[in-house]
Amino acid sequence: MIVAANAGDLQAYLADAHGEKVRPLCMCTPVGVPMYVAKVGEHYVIKRMPNTGDTHALDCASYEPPAEFSGLGGVKGEAIRENIEDGTTTLRFDFSLSKSGTKAAPAPSDEAADAVCADGAKLTLRGTLHYLWEEAGLNRWYPAMAAKRNWYVVRKYVLQAAAGKVFRGEPFGRSLYVPEWFSTEHGAGITQRRIAHMAELVTSKKARKLMIAIGEAKEIAESRYGFKIVAKHLPNFPFMLSADLHRRLQKRFVNELALWDSIEDSHLVFIATFGLMPTGIASIETLAVMVVSANWIPFEHAYDKLMLDALTVQNRRFVKGLRYNLAENKPLACVVLTDVLPRPVALYVQPPGVEQEDEDALSDLIGQSDLPAWVWRAGEEMPELPALTLARAGAPATRTTHTLDKVCTTAADATASSPDSGRRMD
Repeated sequence: MIVAANAGDLQAYLADAHGEKVRPLCMCTPVGVPMYVAKVGEHYVIKRMPNTGDTHALDCASYEPPAEFSGLGGVKGEAIRENIEDGTTTLRFDFSLSKSGTKAAPAPSDEAADAVCADGAKLTLRGTLHYLWEEAGLNRWYPAMAAKRNWYVVRKYVLQAAAGKVFRGEPFGRSLYVPEWFSTEHGAGITQRRIAHMAELVTSKKARKLMIAIGEAKEIAESRYGFKIVAKHLPNFPFMLSADLHRRLQKRFVNELALWDSIEDSHLVFIATFGLMPTGIASIETLAVMVVSANWIPFEHAYDKLMLDALTVQNRRFVKGLRYNLAENKPLACVVLTDVLPRPVALYVQPPGVEQEDEDALSDLIGQSDLPAWVWRAGEEMPELPALTLARAGAPATRTTHTLDKVCTTAADATASSPDSGRRMD
């Protein structure tokens, strides 16, 4: 029997598979790749087994480049621990979500974390944002996504990415606030839902609780007694920050702020821990920012952005590498092209003026990798991109089977309106 991904009784089949601990097979390859069924809330979803992303076919929604092509490899297994028995993922942070008395919550260093530090056991604030972005599929691109991403879509998939994640035994989603898409017509309801979601911040009697906010910055401006960040979809609820925190923001994220200021089609995404003053005003404790393209894909410098633009114009499919806790001076693949056979190709962008030790580090990274490499040393003419050889250049497909009661379940092509709909079954 064939059961479509949108079949009304699909959840019943998945519930049976979950109860019997049956391992579905993703049939993107001739022999299949083992998956597992997890219960998230009241729904059952098919998830990729840990460390198997690169064993899926390139046109499968469950494909993921090897962890070493991003900063994920430095935190997976320690700061991020997956439990395939109950489908949860436990997160460990290097920042606090509470504040006792007048003692300030620990703030991330002004300097970027080094990849060799023991802090790989905990996610930084920026690393947390990168993790949610990747889990939401927002670092992926294929042509069918064109003109399909906006804040409504971004918020939806970031919140879905937070589902099933646990911090200190509590659902991570309870500590996460992502502003709704704003409309004047529904403004009163949006405000009431925000107040309800943040209610725990004002009812805690012991330590002062903090939450994590993720939003698109509309402006970072001076206020009467300090500074404030206004989120684009939260115009009447600014997040206040001290002059000292503003100074450290300007120092630590000078490059990101400059890119946001100079590239018109970019967005600045911020992640912050915050609490509520007795007056109901939000006060930021720690803060990090990330600049993203018009398609909400993160980039680190103007040459990075030129690469993303070139790939998008040529209708290519790729996965963007994210740093997580990795230091800024460590080499990192810009993207991994996933429309090239027989193997994906890692694309590296080396900004002009780099030191010889940086060139050596890049050469070492490429030499240790099993994937073919393409390098553009910015300042020189961009080499011709690897030719597209994968026939399917549209949205990736997820094909999944399980053997419970001899049932075959097939998930249709991921919908173009999603950043990466297949990831919801990943």
